[in-house]
Amino acid sequence: MGKVTVFVTGVGGSGLGEQILKALRMAETGYTVIGADMSPYSIGLLKVDHAYILPPAADPEYIDTVLRICKKHGVSALFHGSDSELKVMSQNRQLLESQGLFLPINPSAVLELCLDKGKTFEFLCQNGFLCPRFRQVLSIADLSDFNIFPAVLKPSRGSSGSTNTFIAQTREELLCFGRYLLSIYPEFIVQEYIGTPDCEYTAGVLLSMDGELINSIAVKRNILSGLSNRLKIPNRTENSELGPYLALSSGISQGEIGSFPEVTRPCEQIALAVGARGPLNIQCRLVDGKVYVLEINPRFSGTTSLRAMVGFNEPDVLIRRHVLKEHIEPHFPYKTGMILRGLSEALIDHLKLPGERI
Repeated sequence: MGKVTVFVTGVGGSGLGEQILKALRMAETGYTVIGADMSPYSIGLLKVDHAYILPPAADPEYIDTVLRICKKHGVSALFHGSDSELKVMSQNRQLLESQGLFLPINPSAVLELCLDKGKTFEFLCQNGFLCPRFRQVLSIADLSDFNIFPAVLKPSRGSSGSTNTFIAQTREELLCFGRYLLSIYPEFIVQEYIGTPDCEYTAGVLLSMDGELINSIAVKRNILSGLSNRLKIPNRTENSELGPYLALSSGISQGEIGSFPEVTRPCEQIALAVGARGPLNIQCRLVDGKVYVLEINPRFSGTTSLRAMVGFNEPDVLIRRHVLKEHIEPHFPYKTGMILRGLSEALIDHLKLPGERI
């Protein structure tokens, strides 16, 4: 069999699509990679074999455009590069798969559960897993008797990279941030800030599309560094055990990577409990030897390429398992180490921007 042709959308801007693209380029399997993005100003378009400009995921022509590109190049596997594309591909799963495309995304029920933080936390509590104390807020009155400080306020849906996420250390801050969030969202989540910045992990659990557990991995995050930090403030509460600083991750993870069984084993149980198929990413903190879940992302991770660097290449494993029909050994070995991240630059001739519309 010749090279497998793979289509990755959303390859720009250090996002999910670029992470998948990097992982595929590291694989020994060897792929022809079709890449696409909404914007021609996308560094990822410089790193693919064929580049295209796509309409936004909400555009009625989006799916038809994707299918035309897939047909033109004989694509075998289609990877979403953003949450908006994940949703529209899920809605059109039957159509996409009917064209012979391998679509490594979770079932719609798993997406609905994990993309709503309120539903996620309720599920975890009902099934014996741990998460910080929380409340779903639909009006400012819902905060009247919430007295857990410091508290984290964040949208119930979205907030990738801690967007519109705040830490409140006083009632005045709680109400101020709460009013702001309610001005732009119909509801949000307020939850207990738990643990210290040096006990945060991003854990990946990989299952086959048949629901069989393949493997897991984790990064012990260094979120106090500038690139990895969305918010860092002095701890002004009486909870000195939380450390001198309170911090939220930017979503750009770096740190120590390995199996961390004290974290990954509970995360494997969570992935199986939610009925995951394919990739699942769990943000958590390890407090007193117990895993407390901060959120679950039912997709590939912003650390996909970091994992591939140590031999845990999720896109490649799923293609080999389901497209090439290879046997993948459960809990296959991979390397460990410390991974650091930075920025890279590329000069593009503005008269020769990459990518084209089909």
